[in-house]
Amino acid sequence: MNPILTQIKFLLFHKVFMWTLLIVNILGTIYGYYWYRFQLEITDPLFLIFVPDSPTASLFFSIALFGWLIGKNFKLIEALALITLVKYGLWAVVMNIWTDFVAGPIGFVGWMLVVSHFSMAIQALLYIPKYKFRWIHLLIAAIWTLHNDVIDYVFGQMPIYSRLSEYTQSIGYFTFWLSIACILIAINVIKLSPIEQTK
Repeated sequence: MNPILTQIKFLLFHKVFMWTLLIVNILGTIYGYYWYRFQLEITDPLFLIFVPDSPTASLFFSIALFGWLIGKNFKLIEALALITLVKYGLWAVVMNIWTDFVAGPIGFVGWMLVVSHFSMAIQALLYIPKYKFRWIHLLIAAIWTLHNDVIDYVFGQMPIYSRLSEYTQSIGYFTFWLSIACILIAINVIKLSPIEQTK
């Protein structure tokens, strides 16, 4: 293996780094829920669990990361973490850049969101060797993810991007196919896992 890749792998799986990453994700999750506070205030309680997409995704990853640190695999959480972290990480990147194009500069906060959400997606992919979820976990996570799309774009609970409101149908279409792409990533994780290959 390339010496640089070996060093990166050593860093990624070093417990000190993973504990630090866990703390960063927990803080990001808390801030994410705080970010959604105004939308949550006007949300029907029936839909509350489906509104704060990104912080819930980082919460899943935080739980999965904690599991790895204590030597456990929370398999359903891992499947949810991979699919939703990549999905909502990339989704937020696209929405913020789109806003910059159609409505003008998004400023420091907007670009901070681009960087932080892109990092969410990347970290989910970097830890692929840690995932141990199986087909049943993937199925449940896929249903959750696609059901969330229905809640967002059929029942109108999508994250509020007021400057993109006229593009809601296009965003919903993009989001559906982004969900499918992320589910396909998870399928490949299972197919390429050592357990699957020995069957």
